[in-house]
Amino acid sequence: MEIHPGNHEIKDVYKLLTAAVTPRPIGWISSINAKGERNLAPFSFFNVVGYDPPHVIFSPISPNGRKKDTLANVLETGEFVVNMVTENLAEQMNKTSAPLPPEADEFEFAGLTPQASVLVKPFRVLESPIHFECKLVHHYSFRDRQNGSTVLIGEVVLIHVADEILKPGFKIDTDLYKTIGKMEGGMYCRTSDQFFISRDIPIK
Repeated sequence: MEIHPGNHEIKDVYKLLTAAVTPRPIGWISSINAKGERNLAPFSFFNVVGYDPPHVIFSPISPNGRKKDTLANVLETGEFVVNMVTENLAEQMNKTSAPLPPEADEFEFAGLTPQASVLVKPFRVLESPIHFECKLVHHYSFRDRQNGSTVLIGEVVLIHVADEILKPGFKIDTDLYKTIGKMEGGMYCRTSDQFFISRDIPIK
């Protein structure tokens, strides 16, 4: 079957894309506005996109043309933090996706501990084992649509890693660092079922 996105309702295109591109890493983005009000929200349109220097990317959707608090905050301050989501934080991460008013504090709502960052103003999630402090370097909004998106690219200026999961050689202990991935709808997956394929590929 060939599917032309422009010929179908956007909700159907969304369902197809988010079911096809799986699993997706979750960027748990903390931000702050000029008034000092904290915000925390998860985004599965997220990934790392470079390492020299390190950059991450995420893309908030603007439902009915209204900017989400995260987007408004990052565009206003130019800073954000990515907090990585592990299995034990899944329920709290999900709570921070609730449509709270801008002045509400998702840290308090989800029972999480805000921890001061070092180089940026947004707070980190203390319970998360890895944080990326980021500064916005570029943003691009797709053409104006009812549910248009804005791509945000941030340079990672500081990385925090919990001592207990960091192994020699800057490797992560994946037996302890149990991240989750986003599937379609309300479905998630664990990353504990892993397998190895050698990248030492002989070329004749």
